Amino acid sequence: MLKTEGLTLGFGTKVVIDDLSLELPEGRMTAILGPNGCGKSTLLRALARLMPPMRGTVRLGDDDIHAMDTRRLARQLAILPQSPRAPEGITVRDLVRRGRTPWRGLLAAWSQADAEACARALDAVGLQALSDRPIDALSGGQRQRAWIALVLAQNTPLLLLDEPTTWLDLKHQLEVLSLLQARNRDTGATVVTVLHDLNLAARFFDHLVLMGPQGLVAVGSPDTVLTEANLLVAFGLAVMIVADPVTGTPMIVPR
Repeated sequence: MLKTEGLTLGFGTKVVIDDLSLELPEGRMTAILGPNGCGKSTLLRALARLMPPMRGTVRLGDDDIHAMDTRRLARQLAILPQSPRAPEGITVRDLVRRGRTPWRGLLAAWSQADAEACARALDAVGLQALSDRPIDALSGGQRQRAWIALVLAQNTPLLLLDEPTTWLDLKHQLEVLSLLQARNRDTGATVVTVLHDLNLAARFFDHLVLMGPQGLVAVGSPDTVLTEANLLVAFGLAVMIVADPVTGTPMIVPR
């Protein structure tokens, strides 16, 4: 269980998230939703220990993540931030290999387990054939898939991803979210993702966190979170909620 207790986040004296207590259930697919500027990415960074809280704590199980050993935390939690940057000239294969760092000693030889984890990750995102190509020679969508492969190669029980479908066309958005869903179902991994597309969130995620300009709006299943009243509060937008004709999950139609 990853959870926050009285978490307050901000920049300088500006508070972005105030006194947030939230539980992200283990073994579930959670999407963090809301308008631009409501603090979604700020929250994800705090959950990954990339941002210190002004007040409050983030806990992984019984442990305050800021008190955890770095290597131990990296074996439990993998993070894909927005717009990650790679060293110039690095290949796809070498980027993905970096996901194995938490599992290797300083002078440890490259193991069969390391090789298999990287191969599985590259196969999962469909980049095995491009593994020797430099990252900066790829399209935006291919680069995003390479970063996702790095996170998968880290092989942690908890994945945090900030807008992982950025740069992807609709087909590849569906493929990436299906991949994360399969990872969740096959391994029991907890997946927490910042997402903008409400309809894709309803299709692929069973637990939603909806934020608005004034803070947390609703938490729970798609049916209970994605309501006309909640979306009006979060986005200031009048919508209709209809059943998705394919999945039966809520589908949002702006009025």
